[in-house]
Amino acid sequence: MPALTEWRVPPANQPRAGDYGFDLDRALASVVGLHAIVPPDAFSAETLGTERAGNGVVIDHGLVLTIGYLITEAESVWLHLGDGRVVEGHALGFDSETGFGLVQALGELDVEPLPLGRSAEAGIGDRVVVGGAGGRTRSVASQIVAKQEFAGYWEYLLDEAVFTYPAHPNWGGTALLNERGELIGIGSLQLERERDGKAEHVNMVVPIDLLKPILDDLRKFGRVNKPARPWLGLYSTEIDNRLVVIGISPNGPAARAELKTDDIILAVNGDKVTSQTAFYKKMWALGTAGVDVPLTVYHQGVTFDVTVTSTDRFKLLKAPKLH
Repeated sequence: MPALTEWRVPPANQPRAGDYGFDLDRALASVVGLHAIVPPDAFSAETLGTERAGNGVVIDHGLVLTIGYLITEAESVWLHLGDGRVVEGHALGFDSETGFGLVQALGELDVEPLPLGRSAEAGIGDRVVVGGAGGRTRSVASQIVAKQEFAGYWEYLLDEAVFTYPAHPNWGGTALLNERGELIGIGSLQLERERDGKAEHVNMVVPIDLLKPILDDLRKFGRVNKPARPWLGLYSTEIDNRLVVIGISPNGPAARAELKTDDIILAVNGDKVTSQTAFYKKMWALGTAGVDVPLTVYHQGVTFDVTVTSTDRFKLLKAPKLH
């Protein structure tokens, strides 16, 4: 099994044990490296790759919380521990609404779980640690710079995501620790924002409070036990208050309805939309996966109506291999 890439966070950005009122090294020992292998014919292989590496956090005996895109359709998962051991894992569950993923270790981790805090109590300006596998040299002393809505181009919406700066360079699955050493989020993305005329990188973190209502379902069923949201399989962005299609997922509903890149979505079920947020909320309000989604679309001078029959994204994913 290849070792995860050797690298270090610049010393100026590393957390120092004396700056925190909890045992920093002990808390960071709960963050493990994660390496997943995905079959080349998997639905997500083209967009996310067949070999994915990041981080995960031990939250219960043998249970590792990570960001779901690292383990979606994984046929094998390996957990890299701080003492050099590598333990096989099983992709246990994934929730597309929050983005969380769960891995069950198939061997003894002998790692103390991190306690879960309350992300709702975290405030802008709070000092936090964005913890990566490998301890302090792979972690970032950071602070919360925003708590706000986040809309992703892949039909994803968080009402309130957490944003941190400075950014962790290997953000996927990192542990967001508050000043009590509790886990209050899982790293998902690195984004660029403009501040004082300069571009700077921030991490987008999924708040841990979103995990608590769904954790039991993910452990028991591998997904949340409720009807899925409608999914169209299109990627979009906002340009000048217009919702522009920037990609179409192969074999998804939008592809079957012959939607194209550069289409502009004007309305959902007759209601005008100018943002991703409005688009998603109006689409999801129509019903559960399988519902027809009437769209008004503009393409190269022509406006037309098309009905896209949505689906449950999970139906297109390969089931994880059981051990």
